[in-house]
Amino acid sequence: MPRILLADDHDIAREGVRALVASHPGWEVCGEARAGRDALRLAAELKPDVLVTDVLMPDLNGVDVARQIRKDLSATEIVILSGHEDDALIQQAFDAGVRAYVSKSEARVHLIPAIEALLARKPYLTVRVAEVLMRDYKGPAAGSADPLTAREREIVQLLAEGRSNKEISSTLDIGVKTVETHRASIMRKLNLNGLSDIVLYAIRHKIVEA
Repeated sequence: MPRILLADDHDIAREGVRALVASHPGWEVCGEARAGRDALRLAAELKPDVLVTDVLMPDLNGVDVARQIRKDLSATEIVILSGHEDDALIQQAFDAGVRAYVSKSEARVHLIPAIEALLARKPYLTVRVAEVLMRDYKGPAAGSADPLTAREREIVQLLAEGRSNKEISSTLDIGVKTVETHRASIMRKLNLNGLSDIVLYAIRHKIVEA
């Protein structure tokens, strides 16, 4: 049973999200946090499949929460659910390892599909978020010659699916340092600046589905 952790300092907003998530058959809201550090503590304790978090919270903002969780709990996926859609904030969130960013005003339309996508290890991009990420994307266009080796393409897919270097090492039966070397090569060959660029490259080149 997929387990979902919620983090939002506004009780009414959190209650609405809880009702929406709980309405999905088979999903469980395993915990709720009202502040960023509480979200980290509960995530470490409960190890949820997905964290749905606001950005602006006491103690620690949602982007920094996401960054820490991606470092310590790589199996937990993260959805940012926010009333703020600032371009820089969206970019920061994806660079921190978030792979779904949903506006609170569109939660009823996009939140459940976003969680479903992340449970399947796929990113979820709304039209608005895709526009922001593509605007600053510096990698090669779809259809251009693929400079990656077969191994590098494997690693791109696993990174886009949210796997950590350690998980990739285990999946491919290679050393972590080898994964790091391949990752650096991928970034250099494709002129990419961060994980969000890798996700976009994977989507544009049909390595993963959006």
